[in-house]
Amino acid sequence: MTMAGGLLLLGACTQERQNEIRRSIQNWTGTDGVLEVYAGDKLVRRFVKIDKLSTAYGTDDGAARPYRYGYGVLDANLDGKVSDGEKRVYFEFSDYSTAYVFYENPS
Repeated sequence: MTMAGGLLLLGACTQERQNEIRRSIQNWTGTDGVLEVYAGDKLVRRFVKIDKLSTAYGTDDGAARPYRYGYGVLDANLDGKVSDGEKRVYFEFSDYSTAYVFYENPS
């Protein structure tokens, strides 16, 4: 398939399908994500070196659960980088009650 044909095919997809394709490519290539968790306007937790966030799904019903999860390094001193002693951890957060920002590290 030529590049032009692939772009034409992608253009015919719905916006949601295009987003799914982009996410699958991004998940395959990896990212350097940062998750910041806030209490009001105060930053209380930061996770760095996140490759992706996932939505939890039920085992029996396959329905999306109201939380996301991932793996990243807990930035205990909130300096935005991995420091000595900071370890990779599993984390979860609620879609409903957690004020958060997730972004790709620009550095």
